[in-house]
Amino acid sequence: MNKHRIVVLGAGYAGAFVAGTLARRLSPRDVGITVVNAEPDFVQRLRLHQLAAGREIAAPSLAEVFAGTGIDLRVARVTAVDPGRRTVALDDGHGGGRLGYDTLVHALGSHGADHGVPGVTEYAFDVSARPSALRLRERLERLSARPGGGGGVLVVGDGLTGIETATEIAESRPGLTVTLVARGELGVALSAGAREHLRRACDRLGVTVLEHATVEAVEADRVRCADGTVLASDATVWTAGFMAGPVAATSGLEVTENGRIVVDRTMRSVSHPDIYAVGDSAYAIGDNGRPLPMSCASAGYTGRQATEAIVARLTGRTVPNAKLDYHGNHISLGRRDGILQMVDGEARAKPTYVGGRKAARIKAGIVRMSLWGTEHPTFGVPKRRHRLVAAPDAGKTVRTREHGTAAHG
Repeated sequence: MNKHRIVVLGAGYAGAFVAGTLARRLSPRDVGITVVNAEPDFVQRLRLHQLAAGREIAAPSLAEVFAGTGIDLRVARVTAVDPGRRTVALDDGHGGGRLGYDTLVHALGSHGADHGVPGVTEYAFDVSARPSALRLRERLERLSARPGGGGGVLVVGDGLTGIETATEIAESRPGLTVTLVARGELGVALSAGAREHLRRACDRLGVTVLEHATVEAVEADRVRCADGTVLASDATVWTAGFMAGPVAATSGLEVTENGRIVVDRTMRSVSHPDIYAVGDSAYAIGDNGRPLPMSCASAGYTGRQATEAIVARLTGRTVPNAKLDYHGNHISLGRRDGILQMVDGEARAKPTYVGGRKAARIKAGIVRMSLWGTEHPTFGVPKRRHRLVAAPDAGKTVRTREHGTAAHG
């Protein structure tokens, strides 16, 4: 009997979780799991702003992470998916070739969105991937090495990534001047108390905040705003939004304007039912009726639901509904400060918040747990793993349990 081929594209927080959980719950007699990732190491995306600012960030080898799990690792870039032939085109620098699948999990994540602003691609830095974060780190090191350690850093975008990046750089490299460009009011989605805490943190760290400013062009040493303001910059960091990569759209899947795969409640593509999407790749509606934001928390919720659905469908069980909640945001403000802002069922900030060192410790704990979970993808492997049943559209015979009887399609 040929094994059912599960291919997971991407080994970030969501992809590594899904691969490990499927390996933990499905019998290797019936299922072969392959993970494809462009880099050989796990990238702690939650900490890329810290990497850019100069901190050393662990990057575990994926070969070691998946060793002994039964999961095959392919280090290659995904260039296309052919849903009709159920194949994935790969580029590993030596030709790559194609990889066949029966079930595909799309977890390729997201990257910075330039929104069509001229010069972003050519001149701006970002912290959405490890190579780009390292390029920014090198630039900041060169600026810090100048006589007197001077230089101006401009962070465009006042979302969570922009806030964390600006405050981290300001704290780690006090010789540089940091300006945060906000399209509207700084921290508008936070409660009044949290907004005030954020302003105090920016003041303490020396971050200049420019509110109600729209950048319409990025140049080598400055940015131009829509109102005619010109801001000098030795390093412009673009954090004004994110979008999914082009693979899903060019492969014919139904996607949103920013490239996210439209999925049903079980994380299955609405246009291609043998493809699932998780993490930033998925456009999923949460239990509150709103789209889940791109975040590590959403990676956990969507990953859990996808694995539940895949296991249930392959083993003849009823698909359960895992929670698709969103409880709040954890924002780091340098190493010793932070904000924990919870939200209500309508995704509105609750009046109270947690700030200061306690919030920073909570955020650090979440990051540590996320890394530990990735480094131990099959922790708690059960002694018995589920066997497959015949899929509704398949005529082959497989077994139902580790020690079960045959089921005929």
